[in-house]
Amino acid sequence: MLRATAAGGTPRPVVVADHVFVGPHATLLGCQVDRCAYLATGVTVLHAARIGAGGSIAVGALVHAGAVVSDERFVPPNMIAVGDPLRVLPPDDPEALGEAVRSTGFARLAFGVEAVWEDRIARYERSAEVRSEEFAAHAGDQVLPGGDQPGPVT
Repeated sequence: MLRATAAGGTPRPVVVADHVFVGPHATLLGCQVDRCAYLATGVTVLHAARIGAGGSIAVGALVHAGAVVSDERFVPPNMIAVGDPLRVLPPDDPEALGEAVRSTGFARLAFGVEAVWEDRIARYERSAEVRSEEFAAHAGDQVLPGGDQPGPVT
């Protein structure tokens, strides 16, 4: 799945350069992937992240919002890549992950929402409103022929 956003007034297109492999069940949200990168099955790359040329993101890994994976860097399977400079964390360290995710400013990058980390209710409420407004803007969009079926549009 590829999805650009403009939440919070900041356009975040998905930019994929030449010779990039994107595996099945991958999700790219408002990010940049430079040439000759490899994104394996089940990879997720979040808003404002960048994968450098020749970067390799292994099966099930997550590149968090705003993370920068340098050229030819390898992120192992099921790991979480956070920040710039990049830190690669295992999914089974909730304390380190919580601090790392907090430091990304995810709500700001993904939704344009400035909110205190500890006030989850206010942050999630505003984030849901922003995403609802974004989706509502497409309520009148026309589905193209073949657009309701998987596969190429003819």
